[in-house]
Amino acid sequence: MTRWQPLPDVLPREARHLVEQLRSLKDRTGLSLAELARRTAYSKSSWQRYLSGAKQPPRGAVQALCRVAGADQARLLAVWELADPMWPRGATGPAGQAVDVAAPPPGAEYRRWRAAALVSFAVIVVLVAGLLWALPTWSG
Repeated sequence: MTRWQPLPDVLPREARHLVEQLRSLKDRTGLSLAELARRTAYSKSSWQRYLSGAKQPPRGAVQALCRVAGADQARLLAVWELADPMWPRGATGPAGQAVDVAAPPPGAEYRRWRAAALVSFAVIVVLVAGLLWALPTWSG
């Protein structure tokens, strides 16, 4: 059985419960993180982050661990569903301390969409102009 480090204090109860359940399943398999990585589509370092509470495990990782452990996916996915909206969205540092992640400036999303729309419009104009130029002139 693995000696687990304490979970970060910033984890809400639901996320903490999910990680504890994942740790229990991983211990039940008797696999090392490297062996678990070989049997799933997730790397050893990803499993380290998920099982330490440093990063939210994706739904697919929970399903993969359930398959490897022969556990009931429905029950653990219900726990994942409860933890998902509660998971801290900021990054956590090495000691589990919350790190302030710079939020995009106000209006950045709008500017990104506006720029994409303008580029799309310009591409359409160039394509239509090229099509009109390439077509033979119709004479009646």
